[in-house]
Amino acid sequence: MFDTTRRKLLAAGAVGAAGLAIGTTPFAAMAEDAKKDGPVKAAFLYVGPVGDFGWTYAHDQARKCMEKKLGDMVKTTYVENVAEGPDAERVLRQLAQDGNDIIFATSFGFMNPTIKVAKQFPKVKFEHATGYTTGGNKNMGLYNSRFYEGRAVLGTIAGMMSKTGKAGYVASFPIPEVVMGIDAFQLAAQKVNPKFQTQVVWVNSWYDPAKEADAAKALLDQGADVITQHTDSPAPLQAAEKAGAIAFGQAWNMESFAPNAHMTAIVDNWCPYYTRRVQAVHDGTWEADNVWLGMKDGEVEMAPFNNKMPEDVQKAAQKIIDGTKDGSYDVFTGPIKDQSGKEKVSAGQKIPDEELLKLDWYVDGVKS
Repeated sequence: MFDTTRRKLLAAGAVGAAGLAIGTTPFAAMAEDAKKDGPVKAAFLYVGPVGDFGWTYAHDQARKCMEKKLGDMVKTTYVENVAEGPDAERVLRQLAQDGNDIIFATSFGFMNPTIKVAKQFPKVKFEHATGYTTGGNKNMGLYNSRFYEGRAVLGTIAGMMSKTGKAGYVASFPIPEVVMGIDAFQLAAQKVNPKFQTQVVWVNSWYDPAKEADAAKALLDQGADVITQHTDSPAPLQAAEKAGAIAFGQAWNMESFAPNAHMTAIVDNWCPYYTRRVQAVHDGTWEADNVWLGMKDGEVEMAPFNNKMPEDVQKAAQKIIDGTKDGSYDVFTGPIKDQSGKEKVSAGQKIPDEELLKLDWYVDGVKS
């Protein structure tokens, strides 16, 4: 299923990216809804369990945070462990029939089902995380986070702390969001150690602790002394902890699972976004939007640095954070070579957003 999805993405990505301006409102028509008298009914569709302590956990923490901020203004519900595909379409339709005012579909593979159901329920608002097209639905918005900015911080730490110059990357699916993160991690590590290498193992799942653990162990056996991941369980971290390697959490602070290995983590802070969007539904001002937010917006954060991290490493990592926030640092600034050694981005040039959103190639030093 995901190979097909990826092919569709690569074929349509340019059209989708060109048709939806990042950070702007793609539809001219404003919502004509009246302000709600009662609470907004908001539903969330999750690809994994709320207890994954990663991606889904971060979204659910944001849901709870939003509830606290808005109080009686909102009532929420969620459905977890929804498979990407026909099952997602069925659940989305049921949530719309249940009278929800807005539905947040929180995984890449939910995009096509959301497009289909949004057409069937034009009075319901739909928002999809990490997708690239709404299929023309004026009642559907897109939202994404610049996770790659955090990957650059992790890569900097890895490049400075690795003794073998090898990192293992436990990856989910080869979609642009994941490829982007792998490349950002490697580019940042390579700035510190030009000979650094990142070995990728694909587990073809967002959440499968057993597969993730096996992948991490295999990477450690191959000489990696750094483990990072774009999967959602703490299993790779725990494998690194047992092996005496360093590692990074995914989407949330996972330090409690590996207090020695866990150097930091990318933290997905969705609460402000969900709060704004539900508030807009309540006020009758919601309109379909397409945004890609990052560190400077407070949507991408870093977990506290492990106190075992050397001071010079902490300073270097913080410099990447500060530079990303003030715009003086962009990990995708050339010169950048691909795996074959061919220059893809010339010195001083940056990969534009529309290209990042359909990224399908790996930088020099990535072994996939």
